[in-house]
Amino acid sequence: MKTLQKNHKPQLLNQNTIVKSFALLLVCILSSFVGQAQTETKGHAITVTVKNIKNTNGNVILSLHNASTFMKSKGLESSATKINGDSVTFTFKNVIPGEYAIMGVHDENSNNQMDFELNGMPKESYGMSNNPILYGPPTFDAAKFEIKKEDVNITIRF
Repeated sequence: MKTLQKNHKPQLLNQNTIVKSFALLLVCILSSFVGQAQTETKGHAITVTVKNIKNTNGNVILSLHNASTFMKSKGLESSATKINGDSVTFTFKNVIPGEYAIMGVHDENSNNQMDFELNGMPKESYGMSNNPILYGPPTFDAAKFEIKKEDVNITIRF
């Protein structure tokens, strides 16, 4: 009886195969960056101007919210902007279409939060999109605006 022996020589990758594999990997990585760059430019800009700031102490903190984050958690995006004069301007970029609200606070002591009196009233100036006059806590419905197909400009008065 004859025993068949298979030839189990390990196959070595030749240099051509390595170069082709590396090139394919590089193409995959670069295409993911291109895809990322394309999605980043599909959104719109929200330019917010805050007026009537009483002094140049601290920063103005602006937060972009949707219905699920408004008055419940951190905003979708936030920015602290230095004050020069009695107004500041900041632009939220690449915001996808939808309903949003912007809240702003003059963080005079730069502690990155709104400070309150013992009775619960704010110590620092604040405002929100649409500049609603409220006799209670702010609501999303009072401050909301919609982004559709164009950039949006918002003015908030403190």
